[in-house]
Amino acid sequence: MLWLNFAPILSAIQQKFAVTEGTASLLILVFPFIYVFLSMHAGSLIDRKGYRLCVGAASVMMAVFSCLRIFDQSFWVLLVAQVGIAIAQPYVVNGISKLVMDWFPESEAAIATGLGTMGMFLGMAAGLVLTPLWLNQFGFQITMALFAGISVAVAVAFLVFCKTKSEIVEVTPVPMWSEVRALFRSKSLVLLFVLAFIGLGFFNGLTTWLELILAPNGIDSVQAGAIGGALIVGGIIGAVVVPAISDRVKMRKPFLIGSVLAASVILLPFVHTHHYSQAMILGGVLGFFFLPAYALLLEVCSVHAGKERAGFATGILMLAGNIGGVVISGSMEAIKQETFDPAIKMLMGLLLFAVFLAFFVEEKPDDQQVATPGSSRERLNSVTL
Repeated sequence: MLWLNFAPILSAIQQKFAVTEGTASLLILVFPFIYVFLSMHAGSLIDRKGYRLCVGAASVMMAVFSCLRIFDQSFWVLLVAQVGIAIAQPYVVNGISKLVMDWFPESEAAIATGLGTMGMFLGMAAGLVLTPLWLNQFGFQITMALFAGISVAVAVAFLVFCKTKSEIVEVTPVPMWSEVRALFRSKSLVLLFVLAFIGLGFFNGLTTWLELILAPNGIDSVQAGAIGGALIVGGIIGAVVVPAISDRVKMRKPFLIGSVLAASVILLPFVHTHHYSQAMILGGVLGFFFLPAYALLLEVCSVHAGKERAGFATGILMLAGNIGGVVISGSMEAIKQETFDPAIKMLMGLLLFAVFLAFFVEEKPDDQQVATPGSSRERLNSVTL
């Protein structure tokens, strides 16, 4: 929510602070940029110190810097506040898998992870929808104060209600790159990291350029925003339904393959339709099938890494996804011509490649763990390269 507050009001930010479009966009771009640098450290720290401490401290940091945004006399104060929130972000997001492994059995893990990621999609929708509405009704300062109030309330609620079920497992301190090498010995983990690069890159690229992709079809910016909202709402529903079915049948791989395959089937009709209502429906269906893949990736990744290194593995997964978001979004702009058709063909090729890779991800029960430095369980077996 705090990340995408400024996405729908960039023009208003430009006018208010007399800055260029590129400068105004820094309020959004700092998030994936900072995530790339801090994701692995966040995962490692969560493994060593526990998710309650790390997520709690990060939520307080988010609340403090969201309050700083109320002081709107300077654009640079606003940017500093966004940087502070962006620094806290990976220490919150990377805790999802660790919390799920602590509190939920394998039979409920995917749906629990799906509920966690549903919160991310709800936040995205809230940031995109509420910010322009509140800005028009209350003005900038009160809008920022309302979002700050939400952030403070959530931080307090987390500190009061979040408890750890089991004792923190002591992880033998080792150099970070030794942990990276240990995790990269798993063929399936490497495949998951590549899938995250493609998956989050596809989603970020599509949503970033959605307005310009649909414009040649006679769909205006307001309609494109509503279509983007339908895509996210579909993802919210799918993030609950698809993982729940996955839990019931106790399988992840078929649903991971199906999510990406469905996206590859829907993509071309979605971006080429000239009918607003049809685009709304296709966008919702695309979100329903594709966005649950994120929860499935997190769950499969944590199982393959093992409970002791789930946080660090999640950090690498998110790192790969954010790098994919930057690379694929930039590549789409670089190869577009008069329209985004070449970029759409690139996205289609990436999706088909992801379907191919997903067939090689190994289903693995949660009682097996990848060997890590300092661990007595050297269970690499057939998942190692």
